[in-house]
Amino acid sequence: MTSPNSPVSRPVPTRPLGATGPRVSAIGLGAMGMSALYGDSDRSESIATIHAALDAGVTLIDTGDFYGMGHNEMLIGEALRAAPAADREKSLVSVKFGALRDPDGGWSGYDGRPAAVKNFAAYSLQRLGTDHIDVYRIARVDPDVPVEETVGAIAELVEAGHVRHIGLSEVGAETLRRAASVAPIADLQIEYSLISRGIEDAILPTARELGVGVTAYGVLSRGLISGHFSGDRKLAANDFRGMSPRFQGDNLRHNLELVEQLRKIAEQKGVSVAQLAIAWVLSRGEDVVPLVGARRRDRLAEALAALDVTFGEDELAAIERAVPRGAAAGERYPAAQMAHLDSEH
Repeated sequence: MTSPNSPVSRPVPTRPLGATGPRVSAIGLGAMGMSALYGDSDRSESIATIHAALDAGVTLIDTGDFYGMGHNEMLIGEALRAAPAADREKSLVSVKFGALRDPDGGWSGYDGRPAAVKNFAAYSLQRLGTDHIDVYRIARVDPDVPVEETVGAIAELVEAGHVRHIGLSEVGAETLRRAASVAPIADLQIEYSLISRGIEDAILPTARELGVGVTAYGVLSRGLISGHFSGDRKLAANDFRGMSPRFQGDNLRHNLELVEQLRKIAEQKGVSVAQLAIAWVLSRGEDVVPLVGARRRDRLAEALAALDVTFGEDELAAIERAVPRGAAAGERYPAAQMAHLDSEH
């Protein structure tokens, strides 16, 4: 039996980030929630969680320059400076850029122009306190700029030594092919979970054909399928989930019923619901690296213990029956944000 909060019982294994990218920890740490979109967070606990992740062998840390308008990058930079040198040297930071914000926290679209790409990178390097970014990607394709131009600008940053590898985020199969024709793409960051499986049709097969890895975010669907979310939970005004269709009314009740079906399987296996959900994503292939958005050390420990969870064919079939593809109620983003997803077009 795996205790929900026990540390991983063996060194964190690594997986290749595509055919051209680095090897990274089989689970990465998504740091967004430490700065934005999920209500208030604790700075000292956030830094302690980053340190615990590094100490456990997690090497991949994911952020965005617009998470808290730079706060998240500065937080990661602070945590890395205070970490042991060996942990700091093994860490790789993946950065998303391009989202335009206003002083009130609003969203104003995306900018993928080559000059903007290099401008965003300059500020990220300063906030992170580093001389290079390990993986750099636009958060959403700018509809007014050909993806070839945006990727070409990142390729120039690679040539100059400011970026090590090129990534993409939430792009469809055709856009992925166009981008890969310009420069090697290490990975595609995209939502992938038991209740978000749209990439299985065309995007994942295309990524595999092109040798592009997948970093899967939303593996717990923003906590919805973590086993910790309750229907009567009151969300803070600055919590994104308050606007997310899957967390609304009848959708939420339906989705939490799916979680209870997963809980039965998890209890039989002696693991937590979160561990079951993360392990399922891990089981999708060595080219898939789940990102877990742990903001606390106990949640991190629970997530890392999923590395010790494996499934037999009968168990995978039981999970499929409990949560068949397309079973979730509600889209994964509000309509306005879905419109920005090249992966959904």
